[in-house]
Amino acid sequence: MAEVRGRHMAVKWAVVANGENRRTELFTAAAREAGHGTPRVVEWLDVLRDGGADFGDDEVVRLDSPGENAAVDRILRGSQEQTRVEGSARWYENFLGAVRSLRGGRRLDDPADLAVLFDKRLCHARLDRAGVPVPPSPTSGGLAPVEGWSGVRHLMREAGLHRVFVKLAHGSSASGVFAVQTNSSGRVAVTTSVEHTADGSLHNSLRIRRYTDETEIASIVDTLAPDGLHIERWLPKASLLGRSADLRVVVVAGRATHAVVRTSRSPLTNLHLGGARGDLSAVRALAGDRWTEALAVSERAAACFPGTLCVGVDLLPAVGWRRFAVGEVNAFGDLLPRLTGLPDGGAEGLDTYGAQIAAVRSGRTAPPAHLSPPHTLPTRHTVAPPTTLDAPPRTAHDHP
Repeated sequence: MAEVRGRHMAVKWAVVANGENRRTELFTAAAREAGHGTPRVVEWLDVLRDGGADFGDDEVVRLDSPGENAAVDRILRGSQEQTRVEGSARWYENFLGAVRSLRGGRRLDDPADLAVLFDKRLCHARLDRAGVPVPPSPTSGGLAPVEGWSGVRHLMREAGLHRVFVKLAHGSSASGVFAVQTNSSGRVAVTTSVEHTADGSLHNSLRIRRYTDETEIASIVDTLAPDGLHIERWLPKASLLGRSADLRVVVVAGRATHAVVRTSRSPLTNLHLGGARGDLSAVRALAGDRWTEALAVSERAAACFPGTLCVGVDLLPAVGWRRFAVGEVNAFGDLLPRLTGLPDGGAEGLDTYGAQIAAVRSGRTAPPAHLSPPHTLPTRHTVAPPTTLDAPPRTAHDHP
C-alpha cells in the first residue's frame, strides 16, 4: 500500500466487486494514479458463498455493482439464464442480505440507503418528501402491490394517466421497463427491451420492441407483477438535434462532478440500448441560466442519501430545458468511461472514480449540511405538468 504524502491522508482501499469487471479495472487504475496502490478486491461471489466478509478498521470499503457475472447472478436471482427478466425481488433480498453480511471497515455505501435506492417506489417517496421534483406516481411509497396488468390499467384510470412508465421496483439497466401509451379508444402500445419468447419466458434484449396486442402485454406484465411494479407519469422531455435527451449526473460527496447527455429516438435512452452521448456544451447553452438549477436538483436528490458517497442521478429536462425532474437515483451510476469532471465541479481532469478517491482522501465523504433533506415537508413536490402532457409528443421518451 503506497502512502499519499502531503496534506492528504493515506487511504487503504477495499472494494467489494466482481474482479473481472471493467468497473473494478477503472477504479483500480484511478487508485493507482492517485498513489494509493492496488485496492484489495473482495469478490461478490466469495461474499455470497462464505456468508460475508471482514474488513479492517483502517480499510475504506467501496461497494460496486454485482452485475455482469453469471455465477453471482445465479445466486442472487435464482435463474440459470442471465438474460431472464424475472427474479428481481429475489435479487433485491439476496443483495441486501449480502450487504448486511459485510463486517467492519469504513463504509461508503450505507445499507439503509441501498435498500431505498434499489426500490423505485421507496426512492420516489423519499425524493418527493424532500421536495425534489419527480414525475407523479400512484405507486410512490409502495404501500400496495400492483396486481398485474389489470392493476396498472386501474391505477392509470384513477390517476387520469394515458402515458406512463411501468418499471420493475427493483430493476436496473432498463430491465423490465415499459413505456405505455393509450389513446381515447383504449388501445394500448408498449415499447420495451423485454423479449417475450415463444415458450412464454421473458428476456432482456439489446433490441427495442413494440407490443400492441393487449393480451400479450397483459401476459408479460402479469408475469412480472410478483416482483413488484412501479408506475410513473411519462414526462415529455427536451430534445437535442431532433432526438429526445436526458442527463446522467454523478454526484460525489454532495457535489455534481460529472454529467453526460443521453439521446435517443426510442423511449429508452440507455446507452447499451442504442442511446448515444450528446453534446453537453450544447445542452448547457440551451439551458442557459437554468443549468445551475439542473445541477442543484441533482445535488438535492443525492442529499437524500447522506450515507452514500456517490450516486448517479437521472435528470429529466422538460421541453425547452427550463425545468428538471429526477427520474431515478442509481447507487452504481458512475460507469462513464473517459468522462472527466465538470468545470468548477471539484473534479476537473478526473474520471468518476478519481473524483471519489479525491473526496475520500480529502475527508469529504458527506453532503454539505445545507443539502441535507428536511425530515418533513408540508406539501408534495411532484412535477405538476400542463393538461396537455399526456398528448404523445414525438420527443418524449424513457429514463432508465
